[in-house]
Amino acid sequence: MLFRLLRGYLRPYRNLLLGVVALQLVGTMASLYLPSLNADIIDGGIAKGDTGYIISTGGWMLSVTLVQVACSIAAVYLGAKTAMGFGRDVRSAIFHRVGSFSAREVAHFGAPSLITRNTNDVQQVQMLVVLTCTMLVAAPIMCVGGIIMALREDLGLSWLLLVSVPVLAVAIGLIVSRMIPRFRLMQTRIDTVNRVLREQITGIRVVRAFVREPYETKRFEKANLDVTQVALSAGKLMVMIFPIVMLVLNASSVAVLWFGAARVDSGDMQIGALTAFLNYLMQILMSVMMATFMTMMIPRAAVCADRIQEVLDTETSVVPPADPVVEVLASGDVVFDHATFEYPGAAAPVLRDISFASKAGQTTAIIGSTGAGKSTLLSLIPRLFDVTGGTVRVEGVDVRRLDPEILWSRIGLVPQKPFLFSGTVASNLRYGNPDATDDELWHALRIAQAVDFVEAMPEGLEAPISQGGTNVSGGQRQRLAIARAIVRQPMIYLFDDSFSALDLGTDARLRAALRPATRDAAVIIVAQRVSTIQDADQIVVLEDGVIVGIGRHDDLVVSCPTYTEIVESQLSAAEAV
Repeated sequence: MLFRLLRGYLRPYRNLLLGVVALQLVGTMASLYLPSLNADIIDGGIAKGDTGYIISTGGWMLSVTLVQVACSIAAVYLGAKTAMGFGRDVRSAIFHRVGSFSAREVAHFGAPSLITRNTNDVQQVQMLVVLTCTMLVAAPIMCVGGIIMALREDLGLSWLLLVSVPVLAVAIGLIVSRMIPRFRLMQTRIDTVNRVLREQITGIRVVRAFVREPYETKRFEKANLDVTQVALSAGKLMVMIFPIVMLVLNASSVAVLWFGAARVDSGDMQIGALTAFLNYLMQILMSVMMATFMTMMIPRAAVCADRIQEVLDTETSVVPPADPVVEVLASGDVVFDHATFEYPGAAAPVLRDISFASKAGQTTAIIGSTGAGKSTLLSLIPRLFDVTGGTVRVEGVDVRRLDPEILWSRIGLVPQKPFLFSGTVASNLRYGNPDATDDELWHALRIAQAVDFVEAMPEGLEAPISQGGTNVSGGQRQRLAIARAIVRQPMIYLFDDSFSALDLGTDARLRAALRPATRDAAVIIVAQRVSTIQDADQIVVLEDGVIVGIGRHDDLVVSCPTYTEIVESQLSAAEAV
């Protein structure tokens, strides 16, 4: 998966990567040339007392160093630019893929995991790209070049290379192989920390209301401790790498000096050549260390790449039509024709054989006990889910054949949990219609019974709204969400228990003001309160995912036991009649 991800998203940066390789090649060759020049200065200049040779060779050595520095700086710049572009592209791809998911896919991954995958996981792979461009490309060049240059200086000491290089590679390889499962576990536990922290921040009011701070503190401590333990376990292995590298480097240096001194004493080797061989051995071992360090980064990046690719490879269950219908009658009619919906792997369908029609100019209410499938039924209209049997038609066309933009342009949805975005009152209302004027926004606020508290805000329409609308009450949040749908002026209004946080007086006034504003549209209301829906043109009663009654309030009180039970639990006998 890692190779597949890198190959797919680094393709636009081929020229930059070729530039990195070329610069690293030149810079590494310059670095390999320096010990040889240093040996020449020792043997040809210092040993013979030739100052001119020392100065001329030293000048050449300085020029080579400048070339090495320039190439290294340019290679790091191009590598960083490539890595940043790669990270941007992958994050964008994840964002757009998640944006196409239905509620089913979002629930499958979970919001905390999706956030981690688009931030921490991408960052890990991005770091691998940076280190590859700055270290991994240079490592094999330096290793192979160092071996060639070392053999060029003296063949008699070459057996040291056959000992020290494999010892270092095997030792670090064993450590890295034990770190791979720990890195995989670490990413999963980071997901858990994000999930727990997200729940606690979102539900901070509930935590405080029930005085559950100690319990939540312990819950976070456990999640945090789990991550810490895995990180410490990986860290303990990681800290072994540097001592092992230094041990092999120093032992190799001692061996070179020990055996090299004998060769110098016998006249088989010059002192400068011994110095150069020692430098080349250090460069070879350092390149091996860099390569093994990269192999330590690769496992964690591979785990992250698997998680990223899992999101990118997941197709939405709500598939856009291959040949979408783009022209429909502007009627606003909604028809459920034997609609059935079942979650994958579920023991039984959530909805079974649902059939009813909601006409333009009519209000259709859906009521039932908790878990009856009311919200799921409403979600089938805008294709948050797709039916697994039967059809849902909007304006005479199956929603699965309609162009998604055409379908969504017909619908104004007020979800069960009204969500407001960070910004202002105006920016939230204009989600319904970006071109709406201030007068249209105030008109929508008046209908939604929200004008009073918005006018009371010092900034009015420009009053700030925090993320999720947490700086306004639940009832105010619902009314702003309703106003947002009214601003859109759709053909179909979907209210998913959108009046539950309103008092009875505000509820009645809002529905009275809403009636003329929606007289040409189909209105479908999911509600728990009978008082909210008793004036509806038709009421659909759900029980265990099946329609057990359909009609007006007065008829259902007499003919539908389930509805009668709901009514009697909320209204007195006189109110029910």
